[in-house]
Amino acid sequence: MTLPSVAADPDATAGAAAVAAAARAGVRTMFTLSGAHVFPLYDAAHRGAAPLRMIDVRHEASAVFAAEAVGKLTRTPGFAVVTAGPGVTNAVSPVTQAHFSGAPVVVFGGRAPELTWGRGALQEMDQAPLFTTITKSSATAHTPDEVGALTAAAFTAASTAHRGPAFVEAGIDVLFAPAGDVGTAVPGPGGRPAPDEESVAEIARLLREARRPIVILGSDVWADGAEQAALDFVTALDLPAIGNGMGRGILPPTHPGCVTRARRAALTQCDVAIVVGAPLDFRIGYGTFGPAGTDTPVIHIADSTDQIATHRTLAASAAGDLGGILRTLCDLVGGPGGWREWRSGLREQADAAGAADAPLLTAGGDLIHPARIYGELLPRLGDDAIVIGDGGDFVSWAGRFVQPARPGRWLDPGPFGCLGAGLGAAIGARAADPDAPIVLLLGDGAAGMSLMDLDTLVRHDLPVVIVVGNNSAWGLEKGPMQLLYGYDILADLAPGTRYDKVASALGGASELVDRPGDIGPALDRALASGTPYLLNVLTDPAAAYPRSTTGL
Repeated sequence: MTLPSVAADPDATAGAAAVAAAARAGVRTMFTLSGAHVFPLYDAAHRGAAPLRMIDVRHEASAVFAAEAVGKLTRTPGFAVVTAGPGVTNAVSPVTQAHFSGAPVVVFGGRAPELTWGRGALQEMDQAPLFTTITKSSATAHTPDEVGALTAAAFTAASTAHRGPAFVEAGIDVLFAPAGDVGTAVPGPGGRPAPDEESVAEIARLLREARRPIVILGSDVWADGAEQAALDFVTALDLPAIGNGMGRGILPPTHPGCVTRARRAALTQCDVAIVVGAPLDFRIGYGTFGPAGTDTPVIHIADSTDQIATHRTLAASAAGDLGGILRTLCDLVGGPGGWREWRSGLREQADAAGAADAPLLTAGGDLIHPARIYGELLPRLGDDAIVIGDGGDFVSWAGRFVQPARPGRWLDPGPFGCLGAGLGAAIGARAADPDAPIVLLLGDGAAGMSLMDLDTLVRHDLPVVIVVGNNSAWGLEKGPMQLLYGYDILADLAPGTRYDKVASALGGASELVDRPGDIGPALDRALASGTPYLLNVLTDPAAAYPRSTTGL
């Protein structure tokens, strides 16, 4: 193989055009795993006119999960660069997760040379078609002058509602070649048509006539920058509301309208459901609300028309700028309706549910109940803390107990449910926010998929507290299999695996915790350490989460 010539000017190559487009789109960090096919991008990011911080990981999936976290937290696209072949195919699952979550991400992939295409070069495959159904755009730059323009277009696509990932690839010879123009501008997000005024008026009419309304605020409310409008809407109209995904924290847990802990009653007893910025998927019963046997009206408000549900009949819908729609609705409705008693009753149920959790949150005994971990963690979390969930049963408890005080402080895999996303998310979160406490709640099953990237946290000095809920089982599968078959197989892991020793071997700090009373002091040490710190907490395998849905 003849080595390509290296340009004296790192900004003269097509690879530099991709980096320049990323920088103009607001990118400050590139997440990657070293690969020769994309060396020109590294060269430009390292010594070019638009330098980027580069964080290299131990698996390409973690690079994309990190970029997804940046996209979710900052609401500007994250940027991952992966090498050709397996580097690109390793990105498929995290790109799919970003697609399901509506997270703005651009993934740039290396590719076999154009000059020898069709002759069987190393890792020669047409990669862009892999992403056509899970991205906003998927394109191949066949010439040097296309690289900058296609990368800029990818950033525009990723940041235009409905947001999501975009993929660009270019051959190694294309990236090393000179580019005619590396100054391609990055157009801003595409415009959206104004929502239909009659549709918004109909939503206002349905709400005014309601007596038991419920509002569900989803991830797109945060992504669309509509969190203040949503808070004002709920507050001014004295409505009850539930946060979903990144919508958690739009209403702080002390807000009188926050009834997340009364979720079952709210969803099954309402007479109108208003879903804003969330799909009508399995997480909210596929859009079935109200008492059994009733045709409860459902209103769907989305950031783009293609996100409006089509699998069920809607009483009304509107698409467009979510903040503008909510402000218009607030004006049209005018003030609180006849639902104050309903809202107050739901809030009382939510408070009662919280009080009923006290015995679990303080549980003692010889074995650690997973809820006790949250009983110790919650008082130690400030309002600015970022909490990341990566796991099944253990993180289900987090969904129940962790109620963020602010929006944009909660990360989970979303409806795609991809285990192993947590370490990448923690890397991205720390890159996006250098100062906030970050706690990764990691099931022991999920730990097996990505724990090597604790090495990345150590090498790049990215302090994160990792709490492993170690019940030595695939808890999310063990219980359902027992329920279906009367037994379970393939659901047990080795008891007491020393994930803390793995963390120590990788250069992090760690502790094994096997007594309830030791959890709090261990958390104090971890949070004060300023270093990647893993707590391996051995929990009771019999303490399964009492779930009511499996997503099937």
